[in-house]
Amino acid sequence: MKLHELKPAEGSRKERNRVGRGIGSGNGKTAGKGHKGQNARSGGGVRPGFEGGQNPLFRRLPKRGFTNINRKEYAIVNIDTLNRFEDGVEVTPALLVETGVVSNEKAGIKVLGNGTLNKKLTVKAHKFSASAKEAIENAGGTTEVI
Repeated sequence: MKLHELKPAEGSRKERNRVGRGIGSGNGKTAGKGHKGQNARSGGGVRPGFEGGQNPLFRRLPKRGFTNINRKEYAIVNIDTLNRFEDGVEVTPALLVETGVVSNEKAGIKVLGNGTLNKKLTVKAHKFSASAKEAIENAGGTTEVI
């Protein structure tokens, strides 16, 4: 077999259907839309969720809860992931993003106390859980809220 003999597998490629290109194409004239009616019109059709005038599902269901517009989403870091840094390193949000521990800083970094910490580190973050703060200080490090 040579390069010029290569062909895609039978049935894997299909030519798209070009509608409204004359009666000989089989999809000319009304272009597969039938005669008149809402769906034959330009811009016609109904919106998603429309049920023909029946009260739609999203209106039949009760409203629940609310969305807090002031909610802050924090990027979470557990203390066991901080073991990858050398002793005495100052761990900052910029360093965490640079090393790939977190991909997106979001509204800030929150350090949680899951796992154990074996290194003496200076950790700078926006928030600390009580257990994380205690674990960092027990390992001989310091915490600093930015």
